[in-house]
Amino acid sequence: MDNLLKLLESDARMSTADLAVALGCTEAAVAAQIEAYEKSGVILGYKTLINWELAGRDVVTARIEIKAVPKMNMGFEELAETLAGFDEVETVYLMSGSYDLALTISGKSFKEVALFVAARLAPLESVQSTATSFVLRKYKERGLMVHRPQDEREVTHL
Repeated sequence: MDNLLKLLESDARMSTADLAVALGCTEAAVAAQIEAYEKSGVILGYKTLINWELAGRDVVTARIEIKAVPKMNMGFEELAETLAGFDEVETVYLMSGSYDLALTISGKSFKEVALFVAARLAPLESVQSTATSFVLRKYKERGLMVHRPQDEREVTHL
């Protein structure tokens, strides 16, 4: 049923009837499989991807890289759980490479994001350093095109 997961990932609004037709099985089988995926945690939830810029809401998104030094009572897992508990944090990843954890957060302004880093992240004992990069424009997110230049005036030339 990997095909079911792929279909749901591309369009979570597909009805069980449409999914059954696409998969060549019964609607009851599709509904039962979806329920099993939800109960087992394979399907974590359903979210709508919104272009907030077009919706008229200003949102600043930032990627924060964290170097961490695990302490006796706070290893990477505990630090990741602490970070995930902050409302502003959208994603938390354990990374290989030059930093240990990566966060994606959103705020109303650059200042709000900077204050989050200064007041909430920096004081954590395991956090050795942070590096913040701000998203200037989204072109593609979760497989969907977000920004499409409407005419040549919007195209940025480097």
